[in-house]
Amino acid sequence: MSSTSSTSGTAVRRAFHPGSLAMAIGGLCVMIGSVLPWISTPLGHIPGHASYLGWATMAVAPLAFAGAVLPFRRVAIGHCLVVAVPGAVAVVWSVVQMVQVSVTTDSWGKMWPGMGLVMIAGGTVIMLRTAWRLRRADAA
Repeated sequence: MSSTSSTSGTAVRRAFHPGSLAMAIGGLCVMIGSVLPWISTPLGHIPGHASYLGWATMAVAPLAFAGAVLPFRRVAIGHCLVVAVPGAVAVVWSVVQMVQVSVTTDSWGKMWPGMGLVMIAGGTVIMLRTAWRLRRADAA
């Protein structure tokens, strides 16, 4: 009887890597945060998809899921960075704009980052941390 569990010298590649779960969580945070309110004001909320930055973060978020299921660590690192860079730009740009409007109109404390912007920032941190961990594991 032949054994069905022998690999006869061929290496078996797994579809997941150590950063797969973190990439999926980070991508989900970025994707959901793209449609939630980014700026909260007393007059209402401004959603993320009201600007091109929200559309950009929503467009690159699925790349995190693609990188999570690819077995190649270097490709996954690239996917992490492609998702994290627009997220970081969106967060920094939005915060700078809120501060600029608050200075111009002398309305400190009236505009706050919304839940979407916080989720984008969290997803960006998760993606950058995952890229760093995969790079360190790749070097070892």
